[in-house]
Parts: sequence; C-alpha cells; structure tokens
Amino acid sequence: MSLGIAFIGYGEVGQLFARQLAAKPGVRIGVYDILFGDPETGPLLREQAREAGVHAASDLGNLCREADIVISAVTADSAVAVASQAAPHIHSSQIYIDLNSVSPATKERAAEHIRQSGAGFVEFAVMAPVRDPGIEVPILSGGQAAEAVSTRLNELGMKITPVSTGIGTASATKLCRSIVIKGMEALMVDFTLASEKAGVMPAVLASLKASYPGMDWENVAKVMMSRVKQHGIRRAAEMREASRMIDEFGLDGSLAKAIADRHESFAKADRT
Repeated sequence: MSLGIAFIGYGEVGQLFARQLAAKPGVRIGVYDILFGDPETGPLLREQAREAGVHAASDLGNLCREADIVISAVTADSAVAVASQAAPHIHSSQIYIDLNSVSPATKERAAEHIRQSGAGFVEFAVMAPVRDPGIEVPILSGGQAAEAVSTRLNELGMKITPVSTGIGTASATKLCRSIVIKGMEALMVDFTLASEKAGVMPAVLASLKASYPGMDWENVAKVMMSRVKQHGIRRAAEMREASRMIDEFGLDGSLAKAIADRHESFAKADRT
C-alpha cells in the first residue's frame, strides 16, 4: 500500500529520515525547505534531495496536498508559523506530525491551526541524537491519532512509543530531559574553557573521576563541546522552549534560559 510522507524542513532530521524512509517499498517522500528558494544554498539542497530519492517540492502547498502524513521538522521558533502556513493545504484524511522540540503550550498552539483543517495532529518527541540511529531513534508520540500513526510508521522501521491521547506529555518529557542534557553540555563548555585557561584540567578531571568513577569525563567534555559547537543555535531555541515551559508551570525558567544563551554564544563564537 502506497504511503506519501511530506517533510517540512530539510535539515539534519528531515534529510536523514527522508532518505531512509524513501528506501522503504511503497513509500513516497516529498520535502520542502524555505532555503530551497535561496540562490546560494537552494540548488545544493535540492540536489541532495534528488540524490536521496525524494521529491523537492516547489512550495509548501504542493508538498502538503500530495501527502498522507505531513511531518514538521523545522526550528523550534518556527513550529507554530509553519503549522499556520500548512493548515490551508491539508484536509481531514491527513495526519500532521510536529516533531519539533517545543513546549506543550507551543505544541497546542500549532495543533489549533491544524485542527481547523480537520486533519489529525500528533506530537513527536525525539528522545536521543538522530545521527547514528536514524529512523530507529526513540520517539514518544501523543494525540488522538498517535497510536494509529505510530503503528503505521513503526512498520517502516521507526521506534515510536505512544504515551498519551492528549498533547503535551511527550513534549514535556523531552524538554525535561533536555534540561539535564543541554545543561550538562553548557557546563562542559565552561568547565573546559576555564580549566584549560587556568591550567588545571588534569587535576579537575582526576577529582571528577574520583567522585563519579562511572563517567569518562574527558570524553564527555570533548563530545559535549563538539555538540554545542555544531548544534548550539538549534539547541538554544529548544532550551528557550524549556524555559517557557517551566515559566508556564509557575516555576522559574531562568536557568534554562541561561543554558540557551550559553549554547548560542558558544556556537556563534567562531562564526563572526
């Protein structure tokens, strides 16, 4: 049975998922990214799509109209705007999936736009880095259609676990985890820079290993530094959503905001 899947956003997740799913029998993949219209980056992105066996749509409307499942894989700060732009082009027989790392309230705002079209809205929360596992990365899902769409995509090799018929549980789980992981990454940035500047890195590592012998602190610091350098701008947007979520709970989201600022500043440091 043929299945059409459309990806809005052709970044790291969109490229990896689209390529792997396009290799499955009976699956048609279409993609659209706002950068397709950029004279510098657009031609390369479209060529990458062609080589991956996926169709690069000329605009968002054409992409959405041809799909059974529409997956939003954009930046956190674009999730609601993209849902608003996609809503006029989808209908009641389609499913719209938001896998962006945003707060429960932001997911709900995106869902409001999609519900106006009659389409089903499902939230995805990607629970680990996607580069190595690809479509087998653990994902949590939520929404009235979560179980049905998860089953359908799991048949293609994905690893999706429905956790709620409502919207918000999956995204809250993801962002609460991100507070820890992205917080550690920000700590590793400042720890590495400060200890190297002071010339005390070996002594600090020895102390950390004595206190937490199960951790390879030297490798943790290297890996997390590289992640922030490469993905810090995108992760900063995610942590601002975490800060917003904490504030919406009536708690203090200032630490999550500071983590976001540190990710962004370190990622931008060598790009100016």
